[in-house]
Amino acid sequence: MTHRTGPTYDDIAQRLARIAGHAASLKRLWEEGRDGDEMLTQIAAVRAALDQAGRAILEHQIEHAVIEAVEHGDPERAIKDLKQALDRFI
Repeated sequence: MTHRTGPTYDDIAQRLARIAGHAASLKRLWEEGRDGDEMLTQIAAVRAALDQAGRAILEHQIEHAVIEAVEHGDPERAIKDLKQALDRFI
């Protein structure tokens, strides 16, 4: 089975690059002594980007676990892996 519907490696890499950009902007704002409101807005952007990246990675993990379970006939392992992934993310 090769059909994949979730986020790709490149999708997730792009999200992580955006997070790095937001974090760099936040650092630059701090170094420039910019207004706290601007920094708080940037922090909110970083948090939102992290949540989105986490959801995309979790979706990728779920898809991978289900495909593995179907291919190898081991649904118990998939359920265990998914529970662990949820525990790490939530």
